[in-house]
Formats: sequence, structure tokens, C-alpha cells
Amino acid sequence: MEKPVILAVDDDLHVLKSIQRDLRKEFRKDYKIVATHSANEALSAIREMAKKGDNVALLISDQRMPEMGGVDYLEQARNLLPEAKRVLLTAYSDTDAAIKAINDVQLDYYLMKPWDPPEERMYPVLHDLLNDWHAAFRPEFAGIRVVGYQWSPRSHAIKDFLAGNMIPYRWLDVETSEEAARLLEASGTDRADLPAVYLEDGEVLAAPGAEELADKLGMTAQTGDTMYDVVIIGAGPAGLAGAVYGASEGLNTLLVERRAPGGQAGTSSRIENYLGFPSGLSGSQLAQRAITQASRLGAHFLLPRQVKGIRLQDGYKSIVLSDDSEIHSRAVIITTGVDYRRLDTEGLEQFTGAGVYYGAATTEAAACRNEDVYIVGGGNSAGQAAMYLSKFAANVYIVIRRDSLRHSMSHYLIEQIDKTANIHLLPFTEVKAARGENRLAELDLQDNRTQEVRTAPAASLFIFIGAKPYTEWLGDDIIKNKRGFIETGRDLANYPEFKMVWKLEREPFLLETSVPGILAAGDVRAGAMNRVASAVGEGSMAIKFVHEYLAQS
Repeated sequence: MEKPVILAVDDDLHVLKSIQRDLRKEFRKDYKIVATHSANEALSAIREMAKKGDNVALLISDQRMPEMGGVDYLEQARNLLPEAKRVLLTAYSDTDAAIKAINDVQLDYYLMKPWDPPEERMYPVLHDLLNDWHAAFRPEFAGIRVVGYQWSPRSHAIKDFLAGNMIPYRWLDVETSEEAARLLEASGTDRADLPAVYLEDGEVLAAPGAEELADKLGMTAQTGDTMYDVVIIGAGPAGLAGAVYGASEGLNTLLVERRAPGGQAGTSSRIENYLGFPSGLSGSQLAQRAITQASRLGAHFLLPRQVKGIRLQDGYKSIVLSDDSEIHSRAVIITTGVDYRRLDTEGLEQFTGAGVYYGAATTEAAACRNEDVYIVGGGNSAGQAAMYLSKFAANVYIVIRRDSLRHSMSHYLIEQIDKTANIHLLPFTEVKAARGENRLAELDLQDNRTQEVRTAPAASLFIFIGAKPYTEWLGDDIIKNKRGFIETGRDLANYPEFKMVWKLEREPFLLETSVPGILAAGDVRAGAMNRVASAVGEGSMAIKFVHEYLAQS
């Protein structure tokens, strides 16, 4: 922790130098001493300190100053730094004002001028006040703070981005947090501009998008005119494995991701069946370890950046980004994975990000404390989310159309759910409507056997259904099946159009698409096993085929 601040203000420069000298002599080892001759300057410094989250222990102010009186100054300072101790410097003639200030601004003490010798008349008083401050002091969070409305989709998007990229932050609900109110006042931020992100250096970003936030946090790499050996699109388990193996084998490797590392697996609160981790690990932990490993081996990263197409030219591939800039590569591996399917139900679109979430259980769990929450889906992601949310929510209800979870969920998760008292299974059930005003408040649930509909209170609904491949951005040259998954290898021969686009004498490699040098791995590929371990295997295997392609080109 940085040293707490003692801030002194006095318009008389001679007095100011004296108090600064005496404070430094006694307190500079444990405190940062700041002094100014202007009350307005002092208030500006306090606002800046409040924005940055600096710890201010003591405010010392002269009473008679031309810009404003010391009591007025301390009253304004108290609104920004309510925990700081406050001391007024007074002449004998101002003692009545000082005594009145004890009630008006909760003044902690007043010191008569002159205070010589300080060892008798100043230091004992200030030591007592500082000891009191330390006894009540609770360190402020020193990192990024996000201020917004809990049930705002824009606030959710920022929290989800930071959480997905494992960037520590503190969430402050403007409707319930006193700290949030102080930050808004200190920075002059209007509530209409929320959500606001307060960076560690004091800069404030009003409603930033993911790319702006990434730039400010130093996450964005510059690709320049580099020709890469392989560009991997998508940082799920398959893409991360490809980056690790590509970089370790000497390929100039770039990984591009539109949101956050880990993909759909990255939202899992606990993966317990991944080889080598007997106690399990979260998807975000797995992603962060892989990012660190790939970086150490020399891979480059570009995120968050959206790819909108691949342009072919003279055997090279140009990856076109959303801002129309291009990245050039000799080979490409598509590992964009799948998204959760949207649930087409009355009211859900209205409350998406305001009580209705696709994934994001770890991001919004704290807001579900002591509430009833619902999960739609019967796969492993839904089960992992239920186990995590059960630590916060009063009750977690899993809504599925079938009779049980055994058709789609791993046995170990079913056993854990059965042993968790506040998780309840609702079989043969569908969500028919979502209701509320500014946020989700209740759900209409239908029993598919009786068609009976009942309404239940619901603070949040988390949706984990289906697997929609993220391939809409790909052109027609890359063959996909009817569900949008990318076809690879020998299965391409089943499509009449394959012969129209494939002009090489050799067959496609096992993971190669209908375009030579463009491969697909992980859940986005038709026939994939939809398991983290298999995605990691395919991502690393794809690098072998990249080597073979580059050797023949």
C-alpha cells in the first residue's frame, strides 16, 4: 500500500512552510506530506486523490483564508473524503468558530497558532488522530473501478469483458454505493454518462466500448505489415492450444479474439474432468495459463478485435478486421467455437443484460445473493453455473425440457447437483415469457405435460442452450453444413461444390477446410466432440497440418 496522505493548506506561506517542516520531521517516514497555499488547489487535489483511490488520513487547514474559510473548505472536503481526520488551525480570536465547527463539520480537533514546541502541542494530538484513523481504516481497492447501474446492459457488457479477460475490478452500484457517489462528484461525471470506468491513474472513461477499454489497458498489440506464418482466429481452448504449439515450434503466430480468451469454456466456473487437474479449475484460469504460456513462447495476441472476412490473394490470406485493416498470413486456423443460442421467448430480448444473461454466471453471481435464479439448459456449462450460483442465490432452478439431466450432463456434475440442497430441477418445463419493468422480475413457466403455466419470481435467468457456430462472417468458399459448422478433410467430398473450389491434386488434410491453408479446429468444426480436451487436441494437431501446408507451398 502507498503511504497515506497528510494534506495541509494555509494561505500564509511562512506558516505553511513551518507546518510542512514540522509534519515532515515527525511523519514523513509513514505518510506522504502534501502542502498548498490555496484552498481551491487543495480541493482539486482531493478530487484527484478520490478518483485515484488514494488514502488520505489527515486534513489540516487554516481558518482565515481569502478564497474560503477553513470550515467551508473542510466541509467540502468531508463530502469527498468522509473518513479523513480534520484539524483546524486557529488564532485565539477564532476559537468560537472552531468550537462551532466541531458540530457543523465534525471537526476532530483545532490547534492554536503558534504550536511551538510541536513535540508538546502538535505531535501528541496528531498521533492520536492518526491512530484513530488507522483503527477504522479499511484499504480501498487499488485497481479499476466500474460505476454504473446493476441492471444496465452496458454495465453488464463492461463487467463481462473485464471478468472474461481476468482483469481485476471493483463494481460499484450507483444506486447503493456511497463510494460511487463520491467518485461521481470528484470526477464531475454525470449519471447520464454511466457506466464509467475509473482507471488506476485517475482517468475516467464514460461508457467505453470493449476496444477503447482494451486500448487504455494496454491490451492491444500492433500488427503492422508483418507476414505471419499462421493466424489463429478465436481464443477458445483450440485456438489457445494452437498458439502454444505454433509458437513453440518456431512459427510466427498471431491469435485474434473478438471478446475474451477461453471462448465458451472460459465462462465455466469449474472444469473438473480436464486431465491433470484433480481438484478442477475454472475456464478463465485455464485460459489465463494458456495465454501466459503462449506469450512466453513468443505468440502474439490481438484482442478484442472482430474479424469480418478472409481475402485470398496469390496463395496468401488477408484477414480483414472490422475496421477494414488487414493482417497477412500464409495459413489460417479458424477456432471461433460456438455461441449460446438465443432463446426466442417473449420479453427476453428486453431484459438481456438486465437480469437475462447468456453465460456470464461468474460475472453476475454477486447480484444474485439471496435471490431466486433460473438456468435454462442441461449441459455441463449449465451444471457448472448452477453449482457456482448456489453459493450466492437462495434457490437455483434448472429448467429443462427432458425428464432428467442424464441425457446431456456429465455424471460427476449430476451427483454434485443432487447433493446441493438449494438447486432444484424443473423437468418437462419451458420458459414462456419474462416480465418486469427496468429489470427481470418474474418468469412464466409451462409444464409441457399438462400445458399448465405458472408465474414465478426470478431475479435472474441464465441461458445455456444449444451450440450455434460462429461462422456467419465466413464467405461461401469455405463449405459449411446445414447447421453452419465448418466441414473439413474427407467429409468435404460429400458436397458437390467441393470440386468447384478445390483445385489441388492432394486431398484436404484432416482438419483442412475447402480452401487450402485454412484449417478449422474445436467446436466450430463439423463432427467435433465438444469437449475441452478434444478442442485442445485439435488445436495442437492443426499446427502439424500447417507445417505440412507451408512445406508444400
